[in-house]
Amino acid sequence: MKLSKKDFLDKSVIALLAANTMPLFGVLFLDWDVFSIVLLYWSENLAIGFFNILKMVHIPVSKTDVHIKNFIIPFFAIHYGGFTAGHGLLVFFIFYKFSGCLWEEAIRLLEMTIAVLALFISHGISFVYNYLHKREFTSANLFKLMFSPYGRVVVMHIAILGGGILIMTINSPAAFLLVFVVLKTFLDLTLHLRSHKKAQTNIPK
Repeated sequence: MKLSKKDFLDKSVIALLAANTMPLFGVLFLDWDVFSIVLLYWSENLAIGFFNILKMVHIPVSKTDVHIKNFIIPFFAIHYGGFTAGHGLLVFFIFYKFSGCLWEEAIRLLEMTIAVLALFISHGISFVYNYLHKREFTSANLFKLMFSPYGRVVVMHIAILGGGILIMTINSPAAFLLVFVVLKTFLDLTLHLRSHKKAQTNIPK
């Protein structure tokens, strides 16, 4: 996908890139390992699911469709929640290694919390700017929204898990982690722009 200067001036793109500087900073200055990076990227699933529910809530429906909407939203929350929990257990099983120092673990938890908040803010800005302000909700489909996070999550995390396992086998050198973060950011940016450009072409005039 070809990126233009206009794409990089988009508010949601700026927020996305800003949030993705956190893992770069973590690798360069905070000695983050592959588990920290993969766990952070797993936590983005929570933001994706949360704002997808908000998108579903904001879809205008007729009175006859209210009952369908009231069923679909909790069904998605339970199903996606189970999917994300299973994915999280897999991440811990493969990558987690206790450092043996509770103080270091506590500091890392604080650092990770800030990075997770940055991801939530990034997705929140995209929700407000693209979905509400640019009126993507007017062309949204409840059933398509229910399935839409899975495609992005599966594609993204096959790459993340594969890359993480590869880096772990070579003892997580910082250079490889930096390349890993940059490639994930590029993939994230490409999927973001592609999905929103498609959504905005379908907005009724």
